Amino acid sequence: MLLTNLEFLPDTKIIKHIGLVQGSSVRSKHVGRDIMSSFKNILGGELTAYTELLQDSREEAVSRMQAQAEAIGANAILNIRFSTSSIAAGAAEIYVYGSAVEIEIT
Repeated sequence: MLLTNLEFLPDTKIIKHIGLVQGSSVRSKHVGRDIMSSFKNILGGELTAYTELLQDSREEAVSRMQAQAEAIGANAILNIRFSTSSIAAGAAEIYVYGSAVEIEIT
């Protein structure tokens, strides 16, 4: 499956627009890692526990979006966008969405 943030692909014919697909993931960190991140926040530097949390969430959300697109017959997702929001203390949602299409494979 082709995934892109472009609205259209140069030299590629879109055969059919299927519709909007989306995926989301809500994750929270382990309380012990949250405490360690709090100390790091005071001293400065990258909060690697949060970086890992968001990366895992993005991968899960994209996987869910891709599965939804495959289930409705798409072979590409165009115009992919991400959104992040805080759900609760220490928990974040990653939401990803795009346009599921069928493109001509040459």
